[in-house]
Amino acid sequence: MPMKLKRILWLLAAVAVIAAFLYRFRKTVLLQGFSWEKLWLALRSANFALLLLALGCIFLSYAIRSLRWRRFARYLGRAHFKNIYAATIIGFTSIFLLGRAGEPIRPLLIARKDRLSVSGNFGIYVLERIFDAAASVVLAAIALLLIPAASLNHSEQGSSMLRDARLAGWALFGVLLILIALLVYFRVSGAQALQLRSAKWRSRPGWKAKAASIASGFADGLQAIRSLPDLVAAILYTVLHWSVVALIYFWIIRGFRSQVGQFEFRGALLVLAFTMVGSVVQLPAIGGGMQLSTFLVLTVIFGIPSGPAAAIAISIWLVTFAAVAVVGVPLLVHEGWSMAALRSLAREEETDEERGRHVSLIEVDAVKHSEETEP
Repeated sequence: MPMKLKRILWLLAAVAVIAAFLYRFRKTVLLQGFSWEKLWLALRSANFALLLLALGCIFLSYAIRSLRWRRFARYLGRAHFKNIYAATIIGFTSIFLLGRAGEPIRPLLIARKDRLSVSGNFGIYVLERIFDAAASVVLAAIALLLIPAASLNHSEQGSSMLRDARLAGWALFGVLLILIALLVYFRVSGAQALQLRSAKWRSRPGWKAKAASIASGFADGLQAIRSLPDLVAAILYTVLHWSVVALIYFWIIRGFRSQVGQFEFRGALLVLAFTMVGSVVQLPAIGGGMQLSTFLVLTVIFGIPSGPAAAIAISIWLVTFAAVAVVGVPLLVHEGWSMAALRSLAREEETDEERGRHVSLIEVDAVKHSEETEP
């Protein structure tokens, strides 16, 4: 197939995918109880300058995430920011297009681009998730403690939801303390023992081999933090990244100021905390947990009408999740990858993970070579 025609088809496919995801909203819980006219009215009256600012900053957040990864990878070898950033964009595009099956694409591509250890990059991925989980707990705690009572919806349902959220926040805070203690223990003396234990499980099929792969990645990831400056840098990059994301949420919500009135930054933190929890949940026939959790916190806790709340939820989803595909799909085409190749790579990784290991760089190159030579 001619390359020019192939690129055109991929661009059309990207538009079709985004349109399909937007079409899915028509039957979600977000749009029940009001008309499309109300949603269109909310969107039409939005401040698009703030929405565009938020859209631009989401790519800044990917850049900060890439800088953090490069810092983590400094003990694996020389990693280039440009390669990590491109792999990050492609990785999040893969998650958008393939769902959770696209999760391993990013560490595999980073390993391939800079010829780094695959297991080491999966260890960095595990470490990254730990820092992001810790950030979500801290954000939730700050939001729940600082949220002004005057801005809340004082209905019985809203009070009950907020009370449950605060209890969950304190529980998560306790989990965070336990997690920090475990990290310190494993970094000081437990990593080697964990590696030895996981090595015994690698030869056993099923969940034990998969657990061994995760444990090995966890131990490898801990090696990315070997000094106090490493830890401080990781914390600063994480704080900077999630501060930018919190500002993105704030700007999107303020973009609908004519519909929702005054909305403080502390409120945006609470919306972000709920959305981060909901992003790991996908609810059949209802839609993504991310959109649903955003919608619920806006309507139930803040008392925002369903029309503007749905418009905000959709805008947040488009900016923070879907927009990456607009850049990522052309980048996929430019680098010679296709959805078939990425799907095959994800399957290879899932199969190898069941055996307690990761896809080798030779296999990654083989998948890409087979796609390039395909007529």
